[in-house]
Amino acid sequence: MGFEIDGKSENVKDTVIDLTASCVVRPASSTRIKICGITRAQDALAVAKGGADAIGFVFYAPSPRNVSIPQAAVLIRDLPPFLTTVGLFVNADAEYVREVLTQVPLDVLQFHGDETPEYCQQFGRPYLKAIRVKSGVNLIECATRYSTAQALLLDAYVEGIPGGTGAVFEWSLIPKDMTIPLILSGGLDVDNVVDAIEQTRPYAVDVSSGVEASKGIKDVAKIAQFIKKVKSTDV
Repeated sequence: MGFEIDGKSENVKDTVIDLTASCVVRPASSTRIKICGITRAQDALAVAKGGADAIGFVFYAPSPRNVSIPQAAVLIRDLPPFLTTVGLFVNADAEYVREVLTQVPLDVLQFHGDETPEYCQQFGRPYLKAIRVKSGVNLIECATRYSTAQALLLDAYVEGIPGGTGAVFEWSLIPKDMTIPLILSGGLDVDNVVDAIEQTRPYAVDVSSGVEASKGIKDVAKIAQFIKKVKSTDV
């Protein structure tokens, strides 16, 4: 037996303890779940009650899922413990990120633009680097460049839109020998998430538009169904 803490394994046979999600023993093969683009208290509560591991808040003004600093602070204040909070930024001024961090208790930062590794590392928080996948993007090179990231988040490439498009990319473009944990995103929903997990075996899946009633407004039933589908893939 052994355990996994912050993604590092110590000769684990069948189980790991995931301290970033909850203080319970979980199957080693469990696919983690992040629900992103939360703007309302009832949606945040549905994410927490549904059993997701992480919840995402978008700090990018052009997005229909954008939240203000005070809005995010209130939403996070009312969350239960052991739910990882993630803040999404797109080519943000570093001072704005620091301003957010002074008022919003984010556990992890997610960078969805053209940020360099040096930029991503400066805030004293673990970070995820989003990569918009299309033919010709070398994910092995991306993993090497962003080796200090906790994971690469793989999203679909759509010209001029940094994320949240609902588009799916070709999962076959993901190499089998990646050296960094992968979070699969891009057009996931109840209908395709099981196939996505079986084909790519990601560390985690990330969903936003796939569990929405409309842009920025989540559907509680879809959240519950999505989480149930992901958990059904655990062995």
